[in-house]
Amino acid sequence: MSEAVTELVAADRREQSVLQSPLAVPTSSAGQAELGDWLALLKPRVMTLVVFTGVIGLLIAPGHLHPVLGFTAVLCIAVAAGACGAINMWYDRDIDAVMRRTRNRPIPAGRIEPGAALGYGVTLAIGSVIVMGLAVNLVAASILALSIAFYVFVYTMWLKRRTPQNIVIGGAAGAFPPVIGWASVTGSVDLMPLILFAIVFFWTPPHFWSLALFANADYQRAGVPMLPVVAGARETRRQIVFYTLLLVPLSPVLRLLFLRMLRWLLLRGLV
Repeated sequence: MSEAVTELVAADRREQSVLQSPLAVPTSSAGQAELGDWLALLKPRVMTLVVFTGVIGLLIAPGHLHPVLGFTAVLCIAVAAGACGAINMWYDRDIDAVMRRTRNRPIPAGRIEPGAALGYGVTLAIGSVIVMGLAVNLVAASILALSIAFYVFVYTMWLKRRTPQNIVIGGAAGAFPPVIGWASVTGSVDLMPLILFAIVFFWTPPHFWSLALFANADYQRAGVPMLPVVAGARETRRQIVFYTLLLVPLSPVLRLLFLRMLRWLLLRGLV
């Protein structure tokens, strides 16, 4: 807990240094924020991927979950993912201000105050876990809380600025949703959701490194040790191929998942 507090204090100091930098974007009143800015804090494109994998875990799990509770579970997963995005943008506001692709985000552009964004993210995070626990089950709520803590404290605050393996280890945060979806139905964690976790876990590095190759100049400017910055494009491409090959043994599982989903749809007359 003390380390987390130290990180928060350090983040405030970094913000002050960025605001004094000539590269900083002039700030304006938070009253100028529009609904789109608050939605942007949730990183909706990332949220879409999280929701998709969470729904997969929910659909293939054995057992039955009332549609209202199923919708609630997916909503909690989505809100938690958005909360992580908001807290991430709050913490990374200093480097966002110097990266071309992120400097117009609501916080570095001055449309939303950092404290408001942090409060927004924390409120959504706590709310999503509480609702999941009360409406669905405590197992799903516990894994949801773990995924939020992992993304915020392990990936965002600890790994991202310290090691080029940040997305390899930190990518585990994005692999939790199918496990949460499964636990929402069964109230437990079995082999199948762990295999789903592994699929997303090994998929994340090559996916992210492909994007990082295009944003290499931005990461260099911000001093973030992404793999293309530290090891170069050639090594990054080699690692992309390596992690992609790791997915090959898991391909039969993907075929099984497709058949189970098709059976689920047929039983409900949706196909």
